[in-house]
Amino acid sequence: MKQGIHPEDYRFVVFKDMSNGSAFLTRSTAPSKETVKWEDGNEYPVIKLEISNTSHPFFTGTNLLVDTAGRIDKFKKKYAKK
Repeated sequence: MKQGIHPEDYRFVVFKDMSNGSAFLTRSTAPSKETVKWEDGNEYPVIKLEISNTSHPFFTGTNLLVDTAGRIDKFKKKYAKK
């Protein structure tokens, strides 16, 4: 492993899946201005995810359609026959 190229400031961060509300605590260097109170009573920075392993169809085995920002409607509107 090369010296001096890896970050040193790892901290505990909560990653929250916004599509189903699940969250997990891990260490990361990702920046965040928002915080959330975790199950242990401490407050940690929170990173909001659109999709994670708890909601992704590959991991869940379902064909759940996740349309977070109206992408399907936007696509249909853009490419609709006039």
